[in-house]
Amino acid sequence: MAFRIGYGYDVHQLAEGESFWLGGIEVPHTHGAVGHSDADVLLHVICDALLGALALRDIGYHFPDTDPQYKGVDSKKLLQHTYDLVTQDGWKLGNVDCTVCLQRPKLSPHIDTMRQCIAGLLGAELHQVSIKATTTEKLGFVGREEGVSAHAVVLLEKA
Repeated sequence: MAFRIGYGYDVHQLAEGESFWLGGIEVPHTHGAVGHSDADVLLHVICDALLGALALRDIGYHFPDTDPQYKGVDSKKLLQHTYDLVTQDGWKLGNVDCTVCLQRPKLSPHIDTMRQCIAGLLGAELHQVSIKATTTEKLGFVGREEGVSAHAVVLLEKA
């Protein structure tokens, strides 16, 4: 098989006074995501999609929230380690397509910087990394600004 597809989904609660890391960058906002690591929901879904493409379980299996070494860890390190597993197994990124669901703040001003960060972490070209943002029209936990969710799909090619 020359191609593999993986999908990732993640959710993090938002809380006042937390730093808001998304796509490897800090996004200015009054609220940030809560988690054992830096809670970068976008990098987490990319990790899960990469792992899923190769049936390597999920991010929680590789980086358990019960392990103190991952407390507050920069999710860029998690993504780099995950991508190392992918390349060591003889695969490379075809592309990644992500959607972030968030009521506020507006992400459009930050998307190009996030894409550059992620492309750099994956040794990819900018055109291989897609990030879209949407609100939930004030519906559900995202609409009430209680949390953020994200989805990602990756295509891996045999190296």
